[in-house]
Amino acid sequence: MRPRRRSALLWGLVGALVFLVGVQTLRLLTDATVTLPVALGVAALVGLAAGVVSRLLERRVGPAFVAVEPDDESRPGGKEQS
Repeated sequence: MRPRRRSALLWGLVGALVFLVGVQTLRLLTDATVTLPVALGVAALVGLAAGVVSRLLERRVGPAFVAVEPDDESRPGGKEQS
């Protein structure tokens, strides 16, 4: 599996799980009730949206965070001499 696809799937999973944690917090702190099928359905939509958005943003913003390593010749001392 390609790294970008894996990253998008993992961010989708994180988004869905965070939503489910929010549903549990809502149930603990208030009298509101959310049925399990509704919570899982919305969590699936949130996960899908998070995965798609992360894939789009990584393509656009990701290159700004790629570390550029200097060549061996540009380091002080140059290449190793044998």
